Amino acid sequence: MITLTHFLVVSACIFCIGLYTVLAKRNAIMILVGIELMINAAILNFVAFGRYDKINYSGQVFALFAIVLAAASVAVGLAIILNVYRHYKTINPDQITDLRD
Repeated sequence: MITLTHFLVVSACIFCIGLYTVLAKRNAIMILVGIELMINAAILNFVAFGRYDKINYSGQVFALFAIVLAAASVAVGLAIILNVYRHYKTINPDQITDLRD
């Protein structure tokens, strides 16, 4: 039987992988992937705790909202990255030093 502890351990591992990706990578796309991994870890926590709430199903409702917000944030982030690439010809955050033109 899979217990709540199993869900939390997997979620913590996914969050740590996402955090490492955000801190170690120098590519803006990989930073977005790391942020998505961290959001997915939080969604897994919502669903895991919602599994034990048989009355309100509040975990699943919060998870659904988190999925919608994550999709919207990825769309906005990708649009920003594409505009930065169009202007600077790089997606390396270290090489972008000036935001004014």
